[in-house]
Amino acid sequence: MQPFAKLLDQLACTQSRNRKIALLADYFTATPDPDRGWALAALSDGLPYSLPLRRILPELMAGTVDPELYRLSRDYVGDTAETVSLLWRDRRKGAASATGDNRSPPSISDVVMTFGTAPRDCVPRLLAETLDRLDISGRFALLKLLAGAPRVGVSARLAKTALAIAFEHEVGEIEEVWHAVDPPYRELFGWLTGKSAKPDPGSRPVFRPLMLAHPIEDEDWARLDPGELNAEWKWDGIRVQIAAIGGHMRLFSRTGDDISKSFPEIASAFTRRHCVVDGELLVVRNGDVAPFNDLQQRLNRKTVSARMLRDYPAHVRLYDLLFDAGEDLRGLPFEERRKRLAAWHENAAPPLTDLSATVRFSSFEELSAIWQGTRADGIEGLMLKRKSSPYLAGRPKGHWWKWKRAPLTLDCVLMYAQRGSGKRSSFYSDYTFGVWRDDGPATLSLEANYGSETDAHAAPGELVPVGKAYSGFTDEELRKLDRFVRTNTLQRFGPVRAVAPTLVLEVAFDAVQFSTRHKSGVAMRFPRIARIRWDKPAVEADTLTTIKALIRAPATL
Repeated sequence: MQPFAKLLDQLACTQSRNRKIALLADYFTATPDPDRGWALAALSDGLPYSLPLRRILPELMAGTVDPELYRLSRDYVGDTAETVSLLWRDRRKGAASATGDNRSPPSISDVVMTFGTAPRDCVPRLLAETLDRLDISGRFALLKLLAGAPRVGVSARLAKTALAIAFEHEVGEIEEVWHAVDPPYRELFGWLTGKSAKPDPGSRPVFRPLMLAHPIEDEDWARLDPGELNAEWKWDGIRVQIAAIGGHMRLFSRTGDDISKSFPEIASAFTRRHCVVDGELLVVRNGDVAPFNDLQQRLNRKTVSARMLRDYPAHVRLYDLLFDAGEDLRGLPFEERRKRLAAWHENAAPPLTDLSATVRFSSFEELSAIWQGTRADGIEGLMLKRKSSPYLAGRPKGHWWKWKRAPLTLDCVLMYAQRGSGKRSSFYSDYTFGVWRDDGPATLSLEANYGSETDAHAAPGELVPVGKAYSGFTDEELRKLDRFVRTNTLQRFGPVRAVAPTLVLEVAFDAVQFSTRHKSGVAMRFPRIARIRWDKPAVEADTLTTIKALIRAPATL
């Protein structure tokens, strides 16, 4: 456990991607099996079980520290694992535990085996005993390991990249076999170290690395020829890959996560196919593409009710054909793969699917005019693909481009703030903002919302929340925002502070949708703070009528 604890400490203390890769590579080459495999699982897909730590830890800490002090400490630190690791009394110098061990630190494998097989009612006792055998960094690592979310700036892709560099393989090769191996990845490390053959997926449907696009830049246009490009609509869903073989089917997200259980109707549509296809997962009703908010109702669902299937019907709009009956088509030009996809779809006719339409154009001027109309049509933008492009893993340059429509902006009023996590745990960095209600009965005094009469005479109505953002500002702006929150707090709701409604934030966002989760009835899509309007009076911020006017009808293309 100690080497893993040291790794987490080092990863948490560096922002450099290359440094993180180097640290991971060193760990994977120096650490024996199965510890390195369990560490890889924790940093990527998580351990194959979960523990109710949110319930267990406060109960354990009640015997060590006053519950209110623990709550306040957790609120200040911003991370449960760090709070517990610091507050837990160090008992390592005491007598041997009742289990008869010498209180030496356990290995990762010891932890996984212990908690993976323990009855649930024994977990609190075992957790306390294990914490007693560790120092502060070890306790932190243990809790992060068991929680399944280390949050040290390492994604599954970064961990795979480190593996590729450490053992001199292509990251695409590792992703090709990733879903054919299971933690603690003995087969994977055996192949990477040259001790065994490359894992064979056999009849298992596995994820193939996706090909991604670059945002198109002004300088790109001069190097492009309209005759060499294919254009498609860019849909506001989630990119997915469907792999079907031998009666088995898996639906993967763009990062390779298996989301099949959330969309059983898509699985049923492909169970008798033998293919790997690339597409966009959408909610479609009567030919109309629903807003992304509707798709969110289906994401991350462990069980899907009949009502959910009926109210949010899933649909896949297909972009590409990677494998056809075992034949690998990725080396073919895009234009040829597109023809194969059309022929395959006409012959296989899987339900709940269609083909992404090709956008006809003869010049970039004509294409620009089409792009200008994407917002009115409820479409996210355009995709440009070189007709000669093979299907390459990752984000290769010079092949695919995404041309998203320009973001919208509105002036909103800061309403609530909450502390961030990680390096932002000491700052109020998560901001909820709203607009003035002008479409119904108004609350002319701000006292009803905030318990204060601050600027009540100037309030144009009631403020209602429309979004939340934690990006778009510099470190210096964060410090100024944090000071504003602390000096203008009106009320506290646990970790959240309500602030005086005097600061205007110019918020950029991609779209706005109806939402039952917000009092306003609407929500922004991908909001981020574009500018802090220290100079603008809050009464001049935008209204609910203004933001509702930006909601477009569903796309029908």
